[in-house]
Amino acid sequence: MSMKLAFTAADGRLAEEGRAALAARYGDTPLDKADVIVALGGDGFMLHTLHSTQELSAPVYGMNRGTVGFLMNEYGEEDLPERIAAAETAVINPLRMRATRVDGSMREALAINEVSMLRAGPQAAKLAISVDGRLRMAELVCDGALIATPAGSTAYNYSAHGPILPIGADVLALTSIAAFRPRRWRGALLPKRARVRVDVLEPDKRPVMADADSRASGIVTSVEVESATDIEHRVLFDTGHGLEERLIREQFV
Repeated sequence: MSMKLAFTAADGRLAEEGRAALAARYGDTPLDKADVIVALGGDGFMLHTLHSTQELSAPVYGMNRGTVGFLMNEYGEEDLPERIAAAETAVINPLRMRATRVDGSMREALAINEVSMLRAGPQAAKLAISVDGRLRMAELVCDGALIATPAGSTAYNYSAHGPILPIGADVLALTSIAAFRPRRWRGALLPKRARVRVDVLEPDKRPVMADADSRASGIVTSVEVESATDIEHRVLFDTGHGLEERLIREQFV
């Protein structure tokens, strides 16, 4: 039985041209009937595809038609079914965010890379951090803070000088962004099953906004984050270029 592939592409000439060429060569199956979903674009489009297809059982195989392409495989039109059949699978649990907005409303969202809290005004944010119901930091003065998964540890987290985490690590990275006090506090490593709560101190004077994978949730007074272990994203990588290898390689460049 031939492999049923569904192709989806980011906006842009390269991605659209790649999708048309591959669909003409291998056929294009509806998403809900595909064995594998092939996403053409960059890392942002891969995250979009994973979020939009999380209710489907098909894994996602990315092909780089964007810029960085950390989560993508090299684009090529030859032997695609064979490449997919031999691919390595990485299983990713997203983060579940519950944010309380300043008007009292709740916002829930999932994040494959990270949940971030960023100052939304001219003054530094003041945050209080609790882990599993225990206050761990009464006041962090900073531009923001984020909680990252291993899969997302090379993205915003790494740019903020957070650690790169092995894909199989049962930990999350809690990373500060431009911390002022405590001045040398860079963050912490937390168990994957930890429940993290960040409260905004002085929210009227020092407003803070929350994002889940760069999707804005507005100005908030608190955010709770935990791993959504009930949700699994399966991402396929070419043999020898799996996510674990990429995470290791990234630390030596």
